[in-house]
Amino acid sequence: MLVKQLLSMKSDNAKPWIDSATIVTIAPTTTLGEAATLLAEKRIGAVVVSTDGRRPEGILSERDIVRQLGKHGPEVLSQPVSGVMTTQVQTCTTGEDALTILERMTQGRFRHMPVVDGQGDMLGVISIGDAVSGRLKELAAEKEALTGMIMGS
Repeated sequence: MLVKQLLSMKSDNAKPWIDSATIVTIAPTTTLGEAATLLAEKRIGAVVVSTDGRRPEGILSERDIVRQLGKHGPEVLSQPVSGVMTTQVQTCTTGEDALTILERMTQGRFRHMPVVDGQGDMLGVISIGDAVSGRLKELAAEKEALTGMIMGS
């Protein structure tokens, strides 16, 4: 299964916060408190940080916010996300294999990855859950095919 298939499965779910055409982004100057509110409202685990809304400059997850709260207390919520976000964002393209992406996410211990085109513009965001779901569908299809071959249908 390819990343483009994962993106199309997401938009089939009719969930506006994960529609590949509507990528949720925030500016680097957004406060951690505002970012936490957005994550809660959209019911998402991470948000892409981008000045222009097209190219990822960073990514901020719920875990990033919780770690900062644990270290510095609630006053950290007034700080900009630019000081906390992951700046070395791992990205992928639509033609990459979903299993390879799943392995990258597992090895890198991150759960969200922007999907970009050849110019670096975002096309969507996939999560490790999307990759696992895609892999499970792939395995189910393989099982069906093998069962059909064994049963002679």
